Amino acid sequence: MFAAIHGRFLKVSQVAVWIGGGALLLSAVMVTLDVLSRKLFGYTMSGSDEISGYVFAAGTTWAYSNCLLTRSNIRIDAFYNMLSTKPKAILDLLGLVLLLYYIYLLTVNAFVMFLDNVEFMSTAQTTLATPLWIPQVFWLSGLCFFLLSLIFLTVYGFTAMAKGDWATIGRIAGVKSMEEEITEETHV
Repeated sequence: MFAAIHGRFLKVSQVAVWIGGGALLLSAVMVTLDVLSRKLFGYTMSGSDEISGYVFAAGTTWAYSNCLLTRSNIRIDAFYNMLSTKPKAILDLLGLVLLLYYIYLLTVNAFVMFLDNVEFMSTAQTTLATPLWIPQVFWLSGLCFFLLSLIFLTVYGFTAMAKGDWATIGRIAGVKSMEEEITEETHV
């Protein structure tokens, strides 16, 4: 059951990464056109930098889950690699719990900020005067999905720990082995 849910989370995160990447590409095109039109014609499309910032923030938060679920995050693992499976799994669970706590605090505060911006109808201090709740919906939804992914992986990990299945914890939350990295890079 957990493996199937993990697969669904992974599929959603992969779609989100592709959408975010496409949006980043479009914003890069928009900024490029803005720079060229300013240089060649003396005309600027005001707001391209603002929009690209919003796209970057939203795309980044949505990419967090994919990074977590594919174990693509970077960790200092010199000491970690000298440990056996059980201590590695315990450290992986500790890492998930600490990250979960941090992202919980970040998401709660982001939600409060979002509600304040909706209540006070706050706008960006730019020429576009974008209502701040609009880009924050995309940013906050990415944080919420990341928090949900973290909750799932933490429950999955503690369930595996209760069964004494240390290898599953390593497979869902551990550092990828060199063999896994090579296989992933050569068979994609």
